[in-house]
Amino acid sequence: MEEKRDLEIVFSKAVKAGKRIYYFDVKKNRSGEYYLAITESKKRVSAENESVSFEKHKIFLYKEDFAKFADGLGEVTAVINEMNSTREDI
Repeated sequence: MEEKRDLEIVFSKAVKAGKRIYYFDVKKNRSGEYYLAITESKKRVSAENESVSFEKHKIFLYKEDFAKFADGLGEVTAVINEMNSTREDI
């Protein structure tokens, strides 16, 4: 089943950010419409046996929500940037 899912991906962009990797995958549904799947992947190493695993979280974003999502993301990142620029570190 996982192989079939990979066939749905028509474009993919990976962004490495510290210990995380964000995958932005453009996928095509059964109706032929495109949507965005955002996956956060974080490497986990078990302290017990030092085995490596990946913790993954997914968000699916559909075309009718693109503008609102982009507006909301832009607004909150602007607020965070402003708060960080005015912060007084001790």
